[in-house]
Amino acid sequence: MATLTTDLIKLNNLQLASKLVSDELLLGIQTSRRSGIGTEFEQFRHYTPGDDPKRIDWKLFAKTGNYLVRESATESNQQVRLLIDLSGSMNYTETGVSRLQYAKILLASLAYLSNRQSDQLSLYSLQNGTVQALVPAGKQAFQKIVAILDSTQAAGAWENQRASVPEFSRKQAEMLIIASDFLQLDDEWVKLIQGVAGPRREIVIFQLLGAEEINFSMTGFYRFQDLETGKEIELQADAIRDVVRQRSSDYLTKLDESLRIPHVRLIRVRLSDPIALVLKQFLTS
Repeated sequence: MATLTTDLIKLNNLQLASKLVSDELLLGIQTSRRSGIGTEFEQFRHYTPGDDPKRIDWKLFAKTGNYLVRESATESNQQVRLLIDLSGSMNYTETGVSRLQYAKILLASLAYLSNRQSDQLSLYSLQNGTVQALVPAGKQAFQKIVAILDSTQAAGAWENQRASVPEFSRKQAEMLIIASDFLQLDDEWVKLIQGVAGPRREIVIFQLLGAEEINFSMTGFYRFQDLETGKEIELQADAIRDVVRQRSSDYLTKLDESLRIPHVRLIRVRLSDPIALVLKQFLTS
């Protein structure tokens, strides 16, 4: 049974949550094609003297009593850049799960998987329309990424017209993974992606949305607040339901079309989706 995100949040320990998600994911994957995170797992074999003990699957040891080592077709040492959206709308919350909390656990879990395979990890944020390097690639990058993610807060709106991303001008092969609601006013996210996309950079976008943002099944009188500007408006939910649903559908359709770019992959996620299942779909599809 997949671990619920609410249970992971209650742990109040991002590193432990990322390990639990990753262990749950790896146990559920027998064979997967290489997707840019870690290594293509082909089989297990018994530990032999000279093997790195870190490659022993201790979860399987607990179940079988055997020291089993993951044997892979290729070893990974690629660049994996993680980018978390820290705009105010990331504070949106449904059924006890905020978008920011979900993004932190998702990216920490991907960092955990990458770290197991010796990928070069780095972390960036996007806040007020500006991309900022938070953790450079190097020693103990995973631990630093978890610590920084744990302390980050979301606030503000996209203020400039075009985000400057000189850090992404390098030509080496790499993967850029983004966790965001990908909500925009004037195609600012799409322009950013178009500006950094290229044949040697695989871009994976996890668009995190709440069920109500898509279905809008609310009834009654509500005071709605813009989480980026703080502006509020009072409306009868029933009176605007059809308009909200249609605009939401139109926006997502347009976004899908805009991001049909080579080497760009959009994965739409609901905050109710178990993170291990989301990552399994990403790694095996």
